[in-house]
Amino acid sequence: MTKPTWIFIILFFSLSMLSFDRLIDVTGNPKDNNFPEKVNLALRRTAHHLLKASGDSTSRIEPVKMLDELTFKIRLEKNFNYTLLPKLLEESFKIHQISDVYDVSVLDCNDGELELGYNSFDFKRDKNVPCVGRIQDKTCYDLQVTFMKKVPQTASKPLWLVPLWGLFLVGFIFWNRKTTKNKTEPEIEVEKDLSESIKLGNSSFNFVNQTLFSGNVQHNLTYREAKLLKLFVNNQNQLLERDFILKSVWEDEGITVGRSLDVFVSRLRKMLSSDSTVQIVTLHGVGYKLQV
Repeated sequence: MTKPTWIFIILFFSLSMLSFDRLIDVTGNPKDNNFPEKVNLALRRTAHHLLKASGDSTSRIEPVKMLDELTFKIRLEKNFNYTLLPKLLEESFKIHQISDVYDVSVLDCNDGELELGYNSFDFKRDKNVPCVGRIQDKTCYDLQVTFMKKVPQTASKPLWLVPLWGLFLVGFIFWNRKTTKNKTEPEIEVEKDLSESIKLGNSSFNFVNQTLFSGNVQHNLTYREAKLLKLFVNNQNQLLERDFILKSVWEDEGITVGRSLDVFVSRLRKMLSSDSTVQIVTLHGVGYKLQV
């Protein structure tokens, strides 16, 4: 196929996609400014059914707290059946037409420690999540849901962006072909190394596959867990300030969430707990250090 033909196809595809995106913006579906309200209702429905399944149909349900535009929390002051949570929560989000990927954290009300949790991909993949059947010995939990991307906005895009997007795509394809042909052998070798596992004490970490082997256990990491661990691995035995970590791991979404950092560090600590040669050290008020 000739170059002019390829250019025509790309420009036509770009025009179609952007025009469709504008149509979605105008109609307001599926992009929705009522996202926080829908999450609020979904979490309250989930809390109601969890308490009801535990024999409590009269206690007051606590208000949902919006920690930021991606993180929501509701308190359950009575014990509940964690096994019922994934299905109930997914049903509630489906009722309110929420399909974003999210992390679920069950936190101790007193100290904020992560007790249980999973990513929605776990449930959607095989209807099963980690930690099901574990003993819950607390009577008060905070159920926290953190979505993995920014809430879509409804602002329409100017029509003059359509030809610019097409030209950009054409230029990128030809630039990418040229740079790929000009790569030297050392550069290709570096790219290959990125997909290989990194030795970490008695553990090993593969960022591309998002897996961590600690002891005899394999842990499948979420994208954000893998990104945080990669930052620590690249700066072993160095103190990283909280602001630097937040900007490096979370700022690609346009936000920084201090509380999320503590939760994710707690998760990584538990995964690395079987390896005595590796630990994440806290310097209170300053930051963290991966000590190997």
